[in-house]
This record gives sequence, C-alpha cells and structure tokens, in this order.
Amino acid sequence: MSDSEMRQMTALGRGIEEGSFAVIDAEVGAHGLPFAEWQVVRRVIHATADFEFKSSMRFGGDAIASGIRALCSGCPVLVDVKMIAVGLNEQRLGSYGCKVHCFISDDDVIATAKANDSTRAIESMRKAHGLGVLSGAVVAIGNAPTALLEVLRLVREEGARPALVVGVPVGFVSAAESKEALIDSSLPFVATMGRKGGSPIAVAILHALLLLSAPHPGGGNR
Repeated sequence: MSDSEMRQMTALGRGIEEGSFAVIDAEVGAHGLPFAEWQVVRRVIHATADFEFKSSMRFGGDAIASGIRALCSGCPVLVDVKMIAVGLNEQRLGSYGCKVHCFISDDDVIATAKANDSTRAIESMRKAHGLGVLSGAVVAIGNAPTALLEVLRLVREEGARPALVVGVPVGFVSAAESKEALIDSSLPFVATMGRKGGSPIAVAILHALLLLSAPHPGGGNR
C-alpha cells in the first residue's frame, strides 16, 4: 500500500484490512502461486469473500509485468462500464498519468448500437479503437461478454494490441465462452473461469496491480 493510501486509512481501517488478509492467508494455506499472482488473487478474495477464485483465476502472457509497465507509463485504462471507473483509485492512476475511458453511455455509441442492432458494449470498444485508446491500454471488462469478444475481434482482425486485458465479465450468456477465448488468445490477460465475475473483481485486480507497482522499502518493486 502506498504512503498516500496509508495516510487515508484510519488505524481501525488498517487493522480490519490486515485482519481480513490474515484470515484469507490462514484459510487458503499453501497455494503455490507466485508472489505477484497471489497478491491479485488474494485481493479478489478479499473483495468477494469467495475462495473459489483461488482456483478459477488465470494469468497469461506475462500479464502482471505487462500491466504494471503500462500503468507506470501512463497508459489509457479502458473499462466497459462506469461501475469500474468509479471504483478505481483516481489519485494513484493520476500520479502515473493514466486516464480512465468509458464510452458505453455516449450518445453516439447508443445510436450506433441501435442502428447496427448491436450492443453498446460492442460499439464502445469499436469507438475506443477508432480513437486510438485500445492499443497500449489496460482494458478491464467486468460486465459485458460482448465487449470482451469485440476486443478479441479487433485484435484479430484490425491489429489492436492492448497491453493487458482483464477479462472478468459476469453472466450466463457468453461470459464463460468469452473468457475462454481470451485465455486462448495471444494477449497478456487476467481472467476468471466460468460465470463468475463483475465490476468489483475488475476493480480489485486493477488495485492489486497498482499496489504491486508501488516502490517498496528497500528499493524497487516486489
């Protein structure tokens, strides 16, 4: 946790968070995950109280290092819904020069989705690509499987190249399939298997990456 975030938390708040992580560590026990991956999984469990994420999360393409490099260089952060945007640490993102983009409620996105018999999620990703926001971005998709599938299509057919895709859409139609497609892609990714996902998980993953990006005492990142 950064010095700024430590100052923002009260002593009671810090104690509760540290106690929660201690419970998670004790209940999980030996897990065999690399340090950085465990920090991500651990924070997702903390956000959800769901220990299934220990076994259902997947990482690929040097995901954590790629995401941290992109964030530290001030990359765009592209999200599918505003719920993710409002949950993110604006101060930390701003310190790196990162801007959060969410186009799903834009008037032109809504109009195009209706005209094309598409979805707002699909058209928002197309708009991001057209504006040059998608390539080099950290993309976080927590709600719309169609957004994730469209990102993969843009990568495959139009040469988009995000730095990291956090693909954790929740749902019953295409959610599991979209995440399997992400796992089978050549992209750096963090994903959850199956139907579970959602905005809180996407936020937890991004916050874990931001915390991992912070210099630790003794110099360098862990």
